[in-house]
Amino acid sequence: MKRCLVTGGAGFIGSALVRYLLSGQEDAAGVSRVVVLDKLTYAGRRENLAECGQDPRFSFLQGDIADSERVGQLLEEEAIDSLFHLAAESHVDRSIEGPEAFIQTNLVGTYRLLQAAHEHQKKMKNGQNFRFLHVSTDEVFGTLGAQDPAFTEETPYRPNSPYSASKAGSDHLARAWHHTFGLPVIITNCSNNYGPRQYPEKLIPVMILKALAGEKLPVYGDGSNIRDWLFVDDHAWGLTTACFRGVPGESYNFGGRAEVSNLELVKTLLSVLRELGHPQATEKLISFVKDRPGHDWRYAIDGSKSERELGWRPQETIGTGLRRTVEWYLKNGDWIRSVQDDGHKAWMQANYQGRSVTVGILN
Repeated sequence: MKRCLVTGGAGFIGSALVRYLLSGQEDAAGVSRVVVLDKLTYAGRRENLAECGQDPRFSFLQGDIADSERVGQLLEEEAIDSLFHLAAESHVDRSIEGPEAFIQTNLVGTYRLLQAAHEHQKKMKNGQNFRFLHVSTDEVFGTLGAQDPAFTEETPYRPNSPYSASKAGSDHLARAWHHTFGLPVIITNCSNNYGPRQYPEKLIPVMILKALAGEKLPVYGDGSNIRDWLFVDDHAWGLTTACFRGVPGESYNFGGRAEVSNLELVKTLLSVLRELGHPQATEKLISFVKDRPGHDWRYAIDGSKSERELGWRPQETIGTGLRRTVEWYLKNGDWIRSVQDDGHKAWMQANYQGRSVTVGILN
């Protein structure tokens, strides 16, 4: 029976993982306990875990991964044997405005969590069965040209933003704790996630909510930047297979097989909104604004190793996944209103105010 700790479990991806671990699906069979540790910063929401609250296997603790003593006590008291590390600062624009929080959480926090896990594993009766799953991003690999092959697990690291640099550093720490101290670490790197409950500072929820309000849709640069998109539930399944089936010391990539430009993505979102009864969501809302500094042009993930070795493969296409996402936002106005507090409004104004001069409007 597996006893799991999920750091950052009240966030977008973390809460999807918690729901999957409690789902009873084949790859989550044998999960007897799921404990969430989350600091509940702006993007961590208890509402994301509302449906888990009645499950006797689930519990929640508000806390900081950098609090080594508290984390160590939690690992021991709950007899944790599977640690999923998702707690992170994760928004590139915020890392440009304020890098220090990313260093503290993604580097210092990960270091202290690794140390606590290492001490816990040494005390375990069957410590060889312990697993530490470290969840990272494709952004650590840098940027790709139009004809470059997709990132593999062997691609050299070349991070270009404070966010991706902090995540790259945390990946190196996790790998070092495996090779130096024998901690059974598995690392995963994924492409851009999307789906229900994503905090509305990221591209897809920003565009959905602004289109519903009939507001201009701020597309960075000329919209040609390309991303590979992975539906969050597919990612949650992948993380579960990596932790329970993966080999310590290995890394696994998860991609959605869905490379599209930002402009193409926004056009598709608008089309879905119109199909679902929102005629105001037209392409006339698209507005090209000043680009993000150092904006990576293309990311692409080769997930063939995960497909081959873990039996994983994305189930959602970009079309089906976007439709599910839009439908969720249309049905969950209470959740949207709960996250659009004063802090969110202030951030949106600060981030987009300096880009408010329109470079061009799509005709």
